Amino acid sequence: MDGRCTPELLIFDCDGVLVDSEPIASRVLAEALTEIGFPMTAQQAIDRYTGLSLSTVLALVAAELGRDLPADFAVRLGERDRAAFLAELRPVAGVVDVLRSLPWPRCVASSGSLDKIRCNLGLTGLLAFFEPYLFSSGMVPRGKPAPDLFLLAADRMGAPPARCLVIEDSEAGVQAARAAGMRVLGFCGGGHTRPGTADKLLAAGAGAVFSHMLALPGLLAEQGASR
Repeated sequence: MDGRCTPELLIFDCDGVLVDSEPIASRVLAEALTEIGFPMTAQQAIDRYTGLSLSTVLALVAAELGRDLPADFAVRLGERDRAAFLAELRPVAGVVDVLRSLPWPRCVASSGSLDKIRCNLGLTGLLAFFEPYLFSSGMVPRGKPAPDLFLLAADRMGAPPARCLVIEDSEAGVQAARAAGMRVLGFCGGGHTRPGTADKLLAAGAGAVFSHMLALPGLLAEQGASR
């Protein structure tokens, strides 16, 4: 794959890249898990589960607990998430200006459900930049770090994987993009990032990392993405 070819498609993760939702969602998840006897802090939830689909997270928790979670756990968690997002969710700083300026076709490929993607983008005024090009892990057999979701997005958008460029904030997402044969840039400007996040994204396969969304256009130009 030519690391400096002009991309035909930009693929954005949603949570932690477009909307600063990870600190909120991780806090809500940690509180809900603690209530059912699985003590968890928000930071532990970030460290363990960022970038994974909810079904994968709940399967991991159930395996560690040694029992099934309450049947309505996912539904109640979704309700708590939506209430918290309604009160607190904001777009990532600078992302509106960047989306207005980028000329390439784009889509969203997220581990969240399609309803959650639409809700979060709608609450933050970003939905119009992407709809109807929204792709969820619920559309594929395997979520990140498997490549399925990114390959689906590329296929639906008519772009060869080698000409796609992914913007991701999680190791699982970076690994998924690389497994799909795509270039990937690591974003480490969300509220959930910690010292060492950039190194982890680079180690996972990101071609470069950046900490403020306003740096993305220049970084794309450096990657050979000029038109």
